[in-house]
Amino acid sequence: MTRVLVVEDQAMLRESLCTTINAQPDMEIVGSLSDASQSIAAAKKNKPDVILMDVCTEHDQSGIVAAGKIKETCPDIKIIIMTGMPEITFVQQAKDAGVDSFMYKNVGTDELLAIIRSTMEGYTTFPRAQQGIFGGSAALSEIEIDILRLVCETKSRKEIAAELFLSEGTVKRHISDILAKTGHSNILKLAVHAVSNGYIVPRMNGKE
Repeated sequence: MTRVLVVEDQAMLRESLCTTINAQPDMEIVGSLSDASQSIAAAKKNKPDVILMDVCTEHDQSGIVAAGKIKETCPDIKIIIMTGMPEITFVQQAKDAGVDSFMYKNVGTDELLAIIRSTMEGYTTFPRAQQGIFGGSAALSEIEIDILRLVCETKSRKEIAAELFLSEGTVKRHISDILAKTGHSNILKLAVHAVSNGYIVPRMNGKE
């Protein structure tokens, strides 16, 4: 019997997931939470085999950060990150945190259960990176995404340069490349577009 802990801040979806999973002959729910920061203690207490973890949870807590902490203390627990947002860096953040699989919430019930079972069998599932989501045809590089994220957090060019250990001239050049790739004429307008469409989510509590 696979023991599952669900971390999801939307009550209706959380209850639906628990009902669906409990109905399976090979799975059972051992806990459900709305705040990812509580999942670290719950993992030790409830000893789940797998955690189904939302990215953005109650009290602005990051499920990815919580997942990384759980993996440090309970590496044998499988963690599946799930999100309904198209944020362009969540998948890589999840991989860096050591999670086992990643899925979007628009999957069907059969696919959800298949991902849980295959993850328990040692297989990983990660979606392909989205290309050109800002309107251009070229994908942004990692440093360009870092710069855009900091612009979305209202950092000045000087602050961005200091945080990324770059010169202001280098930051300016990267911003020019970002605009050329995306077809936007203004970095602030691009930042508004990115945040409003969920492509960039400004830092949540506990995010590193």
